[in-house]
Amino acid sequence: MFVDEVKVFVKGGDGGDGCVSFRREPHVPRGGPDGGTGGKGGDVVLRAVSHQNTLLPLRFQAEIRAQRGRHGGPGNRTGRSGQDREVPVPPGTSARDETTGEVLGEVLREGDRLIVARGGRGGRGNRAFLSNRNRAPREAEPGGEGEERWVRLDLRLIADVGLVGLPNAGKSTLLSRISAARPRVGDYPFTTLTPVLGVVEAGDGTFVAADIPGIIEGAHEGAGLGLRFLRHVERTRVLLHVVDASGTSGRDPAQDLRLAREEVRSWDASMLERPQLVAASKRDVVGAEDPLPALRAEAERHGLDVVPVSAVSGEGLTTMKHRLLQMLDERPALLLEGLG
Repeated sequence: MFVDEVKVFVKGGDGGDGCVSFRREPHVPRGGPDGGTGGKGGDVVLRAVSHQNTLLPLRFQAEIRAQRGRHGGPGNRTGRSGQDREVPVPPGTSARDETTGEVLGEVLREGDRLIVARGGRGGRGNRAFLSNRNRAPREAEPGGEGEERWVRLDLRLIADVGLVGLPNAGKSTLLSRISAARPRVGDYPFTTLTPVLGVVEAGDGTFVAADIPGIIEGAHEGAGLGLRFLRHVERTRVLLHVVDASGTSGRDPAQDLRLAREEVRSWDASMLERPQLVAASKRDVVGAEDPLPALRAEAERHGLDVVPVSAVSGEGLTTMKHRLLQMLDERPALLLEGLG
């Protein structure tokens, strides 16, 4: 099951208490204070792991707590610090304080770490309070409390190419043909209910493509699966508009392309500044009136190229893959902007 949003309670470990102790040895009647400092509490840390692509493991986890620090001891012994609690999450996960709305940060690449709840500091032992005026302090500090908060984790998948299109445009079938991914395929709206990633080979190169649930008019306002779709396309480097160009569905491919681009623009206009390619799909079943010329004309208005393809016959798939790889090579920097 794919889960891209969860809410969890996190608690950093409390710091250990400082110790009150005095040196006691034979022939040392007035040994000074030697109480040690308590150990620091552990932090709760998100760590990005590339083999994970869902937040499902955290869905039923009520709370996540780090270890508390050990108390200080006599002989100026500092308490052992509490262990951090590392939480593996997929790259592209951001954390937000549920109460204040503050963005705590995000982990974007393999190995990135983000502290979402800091452990408390260790309390000072009485050795730290020694002064010329107080040669035998009998006070020590308690350990500090670790941070605690409700955190909302939000996953936005990171892919090279995002497949954009209306329901039943042929995105899932196309991805299943060019990669080993096996998304659900069916002749009804919203067959794909969750994003699906697939690794595509193109000659000597590879890239990751994401089949994302189809959009409809008003998607940027939450219609259909709009919000769940658009959040995942934000971190793609290239957009592949998949349009049903068979002429048998009763839809106007040129209008479908306009609608999809408008929904993307309404969500984030900067996304249309990224490289884009149009895949005219289902070309193996062209109707009596071929809609491809009108689709090409609409695409040319926006400076986009059109590649006729068929996931059934294989027409144009090699050309499309190499064209996408070329576009990726021309835009090597991964779009990993921070969230506001």
